[in-house]
Amino acid sequence: MKIAVTGKGGAGKTSIAAGLAIIFKRKGNKVIAIDADPDANLATALGISGEARPSPISELKKIIAERTGEVGAFFKLNPKVDDIPDKFSLLHDNIRLIEMGTVKKGGAGCVCPESAFLKALLSHIFLNRDEIVIVDMEAGVEHLGRGTAQAVDKFIIVVEPNITSINTAYKIKRLAEDLKVKSLSIIGNKIVSDEDRKFINKNLKDLKLDGFIGLDEKVIKSRGIVPEDSQFIKDLEEVIKCQNQQVMG
Repeated sequence: MKIAVTGKGGAGKTSIAAGLAIIFKRKGNKVIAIDADPDANLATALGISGEARPSPISELKKIIAERTGEVGAFFKLNPKVDDIPDKFSLLHDNIRLIEMGTVKKGGAGCVCPESAFLKALLSHIFLNRDEIVIVDMEAGVEHLGRGTAQAVDKFIIVVEPNITSINTAYKIKRLAEDLKVKSLSIIGNKIVSDEDRKFINKNLKDLKLDGFIGLDEKVIKSRGIVPEDSQFIKDLEEVIKCQNQQVMG
């Protein structure tokens, strides 16, 4: 199972990604959790302190230059990356965390060695690793090439009950469709009332809704960490269960 989680900043996508990693880990699965958002917070959500976090892959300048054979503006688009996940990750409570890091921005359509390396790494993990893979994406498909996107089993957009979050969901939907993503659905997060549910249902008529997760004070008070015994995790487990029943039924 390969799952990509995205959505507008603040909607709770990192908490959802961490929650999915925790749930699959508790079921005895091997899990790779990938933080592909430049505003990296997945380690915190998993309860990993700053000192223990793995080095961001984009900062492995020497390795990236060697593997891509960078010479001026020329470099390989398919560098060797198969050893990177095990060497430059942190195994924490049976979840292997990888931080992609920030890629320097060039002109429109620019591809740099760091970007090529990260895309090759993500493609390798999606296509060749046998763990369950959960990717916390930024609000888009920055690290996904077409082949990688088609290997995604589930592309989840996290929304909260406001119009800016809904608008971002539709932008992501268009990007995902361009890459021929197979399965695209929504999780409504930070729900406090039936009005919140009605608002999301009304404004996302043409997108599949997996379910809703309530606003959990325990998660708020934990200051970014997703507690394994929280109602948030219970709600997310229920969403997964209902989604699986729909697929099987």
